[in-house]
Amino acid sequence: MARRWDESDVRVRPGRGSRPRTKERPKHEDAVIGRVTAVDRGRWTTLVDERVVVAMRARELGRTPIVVGDRVAMVGDTSGRRDTLARIVRVEERTTVLRRTADDTDPVERVVVANADQLVVVAALADPEPRPRLIDRCLVAAYDAGMDPLIVLTKSDLAPAEDFLARYAPLDVPYVVTSALGLEGLAELRERLTGRASVLVGHSGVGKSTLVNTLAPDADRATGHVNDVTGRGRHISTSALGLRLPEGGWIIDTPGIRSFGLAHVEPDAIIGHFPELAGGAEDCPRGCSHDEPDCALDAWVAAGHAGAQRLDSLRRLLRARN
Repeated sequence: MARRWDESDVRVRPGRGSRPRTKERPKHEDAVIGRVTAVDRGRWTTLVDERVVVAMRARELGRTPIVVGDRVAMVGDTSGRRDTLARIVRVEERTTVLRRTADDTDPVERVVVANADQLVVVAALADPEPRPRLIDRCLVAAYDAGMDPLIVLTKSDLAPAEDFLARYAPLDVPYVVTSALGLEGLAELRERLTGRASVLVGHSGVGKSTLVNTLAPDADRATGHVNDVTGRGRHISTSALGLRLPEGGWIIDTPGIRSFGLAHVEPDAIIGHFPELAGGAEDCPRGCSHDEPDCALDAWVAAGHAGAQRLDSLRRLLRARN
């Protein structure tokens, strides 16, 4: 006779529950949207309208990167009161992403900032000497990210800007020249930044933090000096910081950099920003670097489709990637 089991039998185990598991996640339709202005040890400072809200990453986001400039959806306590903490449950779609790698062989990309539409490359005319190769690399990164580039030259009281600017004339990149001794260029710079989201990059000691403190008086960014022996500046800003400009718009100050890897940038992405040359590249040999004897771009320029200076500019940017 078959044994009839009942719940008192020790060999009958209770079920794990009748509620089915689901991969669906709540939509958080009541979430509020804020802009990330700073990141510090697992806490994200955001601005929601006029209030500052500190948040943590929700568990369901896993290791999703969240950077300065991101627009994020938050739930929980979004009042901004002291000692309160909201949860970031979603990262909104990005309009632009500025990336860099440690070097040109590193396959790991690092997102620097998100949703900026202008890359401001800050360089000093002296003390320290300008580094054109780094500037070229930043321009490549700007083109790849779909951002407008702007070159800002500081310390014009120490050296003239004309010779340096002549190098960039064929690239047709806008520029502003400033001086630490007066207000030279500041009005023009403010005009170019107003109403836009701009990220400032440059190596240490070029006066980037000084510019930020001038443009956004509440920033209170620490400033440093250049070593008299090495000619290098000391890293003062240690993390990216988003700041609202009094005239409208945003600037994002980033730590000083010594290198800007471009392993993630494909040559065709750079050519796309030279539309008068892109047509000629269609006749290039497979895998053409566009800087070799068999490149079809030389014949394209010789036929009058584009200027020789523009081809030289393209090749210069391509060399900056290598």
